[in-house]
Amino acid sequence: MLLQLDGNGPLHRQVYASLRDAILAGDLRTGARLPSTRELAAEMGLSRTTVQLAFEQLLAEGYVEGRVGSGTYVAPGLEEARDSRPPADATDASRLSSSGRRILEVARPLLSNRASGRPRPRWDFRHGLPSLADFPRRSWRRHLLRRARDFSLDACDYGAAQGSAELRDAIAGYLTRSRGVKCTAEEIVIVTGSQQGLDLTARLLVDEGDAVLMEEPGYEGARSAFTFAGARLLPVPVDEEGMRLDAEQMNARGVRLAYATPSHQYPLGWVMSLPRRLALLQWAERAGTYVVEDDYDGEYRLGGRPLAPLRALDRGGRVLYLGTFSKVMFPALRLGYLVVPPALVQPFARAKSLADGGTPMLEQQALADFIRSGSFERHLRRARARIRERRAVLIESVAKHLGDRVEVVGADAGAHVLLRLRGWSTARGHELARRAAGEGVGVYPATPYYLKPPRQAELVLGYGSLNHAQIRLGIKRLAGLMTRA
Repeated sequence: MLLQLDGNGPLHRQVYASLRDAILAGDLRTGARLPSTRELAAEMGLSRTTVQLAFEQLLAEGYVEGRVGSGTYVAPGLEEARDSRPPADATDASRLSSSGRRILEVARPLLSNRASGRPRPRWDFRHGLPSLADFPRRSWRRHLLRRARDFSLDACDYGAAQGSAELRDAIAGYLTRSRGVKCTAEEIVIVTGSQQGLDLTARLLVDEGDAVLMEEPGYEGARSAFTFAGARLLPVPVDEEGMRLDAEQMNARGVRLAYATPSHQYPLGWVMSLPRRLALLQWAERAGTYVVEDDYDGEYRLGGRPLAPLRALDRGGRVLYLGTFSKVMFPALRLGYLVVPPALVQPFARAKSLADGGTPMLEQQALADFIRSGSFERHLRRARARIRERRAVLIESVAKHLGDRVEVVGADAGAHVLLRLRGWSTARGHELARRAAGEGVGVYPATPYYLKPPRQAELVLGYGSLNHAQIRLGIKRLAGLMTRA
């Protein structure tokens, strides 16, 4: 008989698990004789001792029985256990708590819109991906190796829950000189990417039934975090000037916080105007609530210098400023930061400690050096120039191949645009994306970002990770698909 070993744990446990599963699945029925330990060991290329240990475990747990002079057989009485076993997926779900089942539900749209284990399309317009080929890996490697070489015993211990003091100081300096955010290292909490920052914010500031103002459309990762915390999401429409609060929303009862992407609205790409920013801050001060400012790619302001974040205008301590290095360095780094009002520093640090015990120290120290040496800002300047060039190629290609069949939205900042397909329904847009994927072109419907899906088809196209030739050919192939649809 041929057993499938899963590679998890010692070999004798893998043999035991494979035989046990075959018995429970009914592949080995009651009374069936198992091969001898010598035969099975020879067939699988294992030592006889390994197989004997597996048989002993099966005997001890009652799955098999030994008959003197005859061999080892599947034990009787297992049919009822087989018949009563639900499918594997049902068993797994039934063992989850109510919170666990809610995680499955609220995280589904987030996971469905992220990269899976499948190979990436050849022309992948996935948004949120920086160009890894543009990243100065040699410089980063130099900082990383130097820190690894000088790694002290103290650095091997658990670090501060709030994050490396060196990194927090470097980030504070960068934010002050480059983003207009005047803060100290003591106001910063290092997190494992922006999603953990959102999760901690939801856990600490939102109770079951509280209302959260959300941009409509808006980032599905934030929506999932607040939904899991039990929030009622109040959608706020977005136009060319950003989040548009009306009197009813401003006066809604039970609002604990608002979530916004002022520097580059996600996914529409518009930039919040100064009057809207001031109005949002005034509302937060008057209501005694907080604003979560997600500045996920504010460094990619393409029409001039990056705009000063909402946090730079905050005088009342109402803004939690969230930043990440995933979009400007590389996603696998898994480092982000929160700038929080002083009264919230300790709650966030303790919540961070409870969540994961702290962020890996070596990467934090190397990143601190990368920022302080000027390498980070030099990389940003080069990356911004390349993004500007790619945007021009994208806009030119869309105009050439798609013309007035689409409307381009939000092309002045960030590394993605939104295409509105004139005369196309949402369902038809989804079918186009499915067919495009089959031909190696990755384009992504905007539906997951809406609480109420739009009637008109919209596609979000990121271009930061593509070169000029890939952009031109990808748009040309997309245009061909639209023509044939």
